[in-house]
Amino acid sequence: MGGAPSAPMMEWMHVEEINIGPSDSIAPVDSVTALAGKGLVGDRHFSEDAWGRALTLIQAEALADVGLSGAQSRRQVVVRGVRLNDLVGRRFRVGDVECVGVELCEPCAHLQGLTRPGIIKDLLHRGGLRADILSDGQIRVGDAVVVQDDR
Repeated sequence: MGGAPSAPMMEWMHVEEINIGPSDSIAPVDSVTALAGKGLVGDRHFSEDAWGRALTLIQAEALADVGLSGAQSRRQVVVRGVRLNDLVGRRFRVGDVECVGVELCEPCAHLQGLTRPGIIKDLLHRGGLRADILSDGQIRVGDAVVVQDDR
């Protein structure tokens, strides 16, 4: 499941960018280790008990609409071709890491203070997804995002 997907998959549901680090210096990386219940190694949100907030994702399409980069959005993983709002309560894989969508990750006043006035309204219901990490593994730029067909 992990690793780089075939060329047709790259055009659809995949990881486009990964951004981690301490609060004051979030930066892009090519890959990251994900630990179940803890989060992404090296990220500001990594903790012994990160259930409900272990992983944040945002759609590249939403970022393009509002003119923000992935790092500016403060979300860890930028995906393309994935309808994140549909993943609340559903299992999915990012590379070889199994996840479950917990809740929408709405924009906040902190984000607005770091970017520009109006970003809360512009990203309302498009601010991303909070997910739990259910299995340890690697997430890499280019990895496929695969939604389990549980409906």
